[in-house]
Amino acid sequence: MRSRYDGYSFPLRDTVTREKVRFHNRYGIALAGDLYLPRGATGRLSAVAVSGPFGAVKEQCSGLYAEELASRGFAALAFDPSFIGESGGEARNVASPDINTEDFSAAVDFLSTRDFVDPEKIGILGICGFGGMALNAAAMDTRIKATVTSTMYDMTRVNANGYFDAADSADARYETKKALNAQRTEDYRNGTYARAGGVADPLPQDAPFFVKDYYDYYKTERGYAERSLNSNDGWNVTSSLSFLNMPILHYSNEIRSAVLMIHGEKAHSCYFSRDAYAAMVKDSPYTDNKELLILPGAVHTDLYDRKDIIPFDQIEGFLRTYLK
Repeated sequence: MRSRYDGYSFPLRDTVTREKVRFHNRYGIALAGDLYLPRGATGRLSAVAVSGPFGAVKEQCSGLYAEELASRGFAALAFDPSFIGESGGEARNVASPDINTEDFSAAVDFLSTRDFVDPEKIGILGICGFGGMALNAAAMDTRIKATVTSTMYDMTRVNANGYFDAADSADARYETKKALNAQRTEDYRNGTYARAGGVADPLPQDAPFFVKDYYDYYKTERGYAERSLNSNDGWNVTSSLSFLNMPILHYSNEIRSAVLMIHGEKAHSCYFSRDAYAAMVKDSPYTDNKELLILPGAVHTDLYDRKDIIPFDQIEGFLRTYLK
């Protein structure tokens, strides 16, 4: 299988330009991005850095969001996180709650130093697992004036507790740690990193709906991309280790900048956004610029690429309100 549009899962409209760029995070890892600009734009623009979902690449959802935002007048940077896609970092195919949060701030570094960007008008947008990283970055980086999360996952919660918190016990986590650390030994002995596999293919007949939902995006022409982990061999098996012991979002109720969280009502993952929003506004004096938008009837991957469902008008309005 090949991606539909010369490496991308979406077409590029004539009113938008796309340029490959490189920048680095504070760990020295070189990151790769696609910079989308309104064709013929002049002056200093508001800018948005976009990444996600977890295991996707910039040629998929993040690029689609960035391209749409550029068509609405923003400078938009879709980037590959450290260790995947065209970004640097060794070993490959591994994630980190710390480094992947830092990747958003590195994108802000880059945008802040472009002549065509107003450094006081920069926001970020994270999709799925990188929605959690974006919210985590907003709690740390005061340069970020507005944050949008779309169909968000808290990757530390799902790794430590299992889906729907079904494995939230010390014994369950201990068994997971034993298995992952045994795999570490095997990987070191073999000199390679075992891969977890991407989305199940062929799809088991008894697969739960959310697995079918992922398959329909990552494993079909709709969303397939050659470099996507979820479309191919997945993350390293041991990639989950740090997420078991390093929860993100701990200080989310101290976020002073604006946040818009978007989720589908029927998404299996909706509880991540509902709970993260509740924690963000609990005992917080900074609630006037926080919003949770639940979309009736929408499932998780509807917010990956369904432009008839993704509320781009609301996203644009939110960004124009707070990037000013």
